[in-house]
Amino acid sequence: MTKLTLGSHPYLLGFDQLERLVERTAKTGNEGYPPYNIEQRGENAYRITLAVAGFSEDDLAITVEDRQLVIRGKQNDDADGRVFLHRGIAARQFQRSFVLADGVDVAGAEMEHGLLHVDLTRAVPDKIVQTISIQTGGDRT
Repeated sequence: MTKLTLGSHPYLLGFDQLERLVERTAKTGNEGYPPYNIEQRGENAYRITLAVAGFSEDDLAITVEDRQLVIRGKQNDDADGRVFLHRGIAARQFQRSFVLADGVDVAGAEMEHGLLHVDLTRAVPDKIVQTISIQTGGDRT
């Protein structure tokens, strides 16, 4: 019996990268730091918001690598000489990744009250109707 994978189904022509996309998405870390929201702000607009309290703009890096939005944070530990009775604010590095669909682009990013907002837009492709002519068997070259 042959194993039929999602990308090789006969009705999914041209979707051979779908299986790799699912695998890559599954490999992204499921840890809970930093917490984030994803909201739809319009028909073709989205916003990812990460809670990055204690991080400055200089501590954060946002890149798009191979259709994958990567947000990294690295904070210098400035606890030298300070004595904490309780330390609940994380001072650690993180990396969050989000796979972007074709046509989704990063429109911008801003910091506001300890929240990092990353705005995304999706380009609406023009609807194209293509008519294919049918040739008879003797017309081929």
